[in-house]
Formats: sequence, structure tokens, C-alpha cells
Amino acid sequence: MDSTLRRAAVVALGDLGRSNDFGDWADAGRGLAGFAEMEEAVDPLLKLVLCEDTFVTRVTAQALLRRIDKAGLRVVASALAVADANHGDWIRTAILDVFAIYASDRDDAMRLCEDLARDPDQHVALGARELHERLAGINPVLHPA
Repeated sequence: MDSTLRRAAVVALGDLGRSNDFGDWADAGRGLAGFAEMEEAVDPLLKLVLCEDTFVTRVTAQALLRRIDKAGLRVVASALAVADANHGDWIRTAILDVFAIYASDRDDAMRLCEDLARDPDQHVALGARELHERLAGINPVLHPA
């Protein structure tokens, strides 16, 4: 893995997320989600999840949640903890979008949220508890046989 190229990609996507076009912001959010484990990507991702355009909020949160890992869930939890009511609604919509199909994905995310709920960062811990509560309220369509 070439860390120099990965950093360059994060910088380029961060620049795209600051363009004047909401379509660019959405593309940046989807792209940056693939780098959520990199510290350099966290702030731009948080800005995109809490973006003035709620379409960008939704697609960025979806991309982060689809990772079903601590890095993606951590960013969403942190954003959820400070989101206003409107952004919170769109983040919760993204949660339902991603986890309403497979029970195994929802269950994996719930386990990760249990760990994140003990995070020393209070925003992450608070958001992880809310995220866990939201996940617990979802009855996925497909359950393991």
C-alpha cells in the first residue's frame, strides 16, 4: 500500500468536497469514505456528513456505514452526536437504507457500536449509543438460515 498515493487521494477528494457543486461534494463523500481509516480523511468526512446539502449528508453517511467497520461507524457516530434535527433525520435515513436488508450486517454494526460507546471521545461514545439504539430498532428483511 502506497501511503503517499493514499494521502494524495484524500487531499484531492477533500478539494473536490470544497468545490462549488453539490454533485462534487457527494462524489467526494463517497470517495473519502473509502479512506475513513486515515486520520486525514476524518475532518473532511465529518464536514460532508454535516453538509448544508442533505443529499450529500445521506450518500456520505451511507458510504461510511456500508464499510461496516469501526472507522466508518466512528465518523457517523461523531456526526450523529452533533447533528441538528434535519441532519440527524438524514443520517438515520442512511442507517435504515444500509441496514434494513441483512440482519448479519446490522448485528455486526451493533457489536462495533457497543465498542465505540466506550470511546474516550464523548461525541463518538454518545453517537455510538444512539446509532446502536437505531440499529436495534431495525427489523431486517433477511435473517441467517
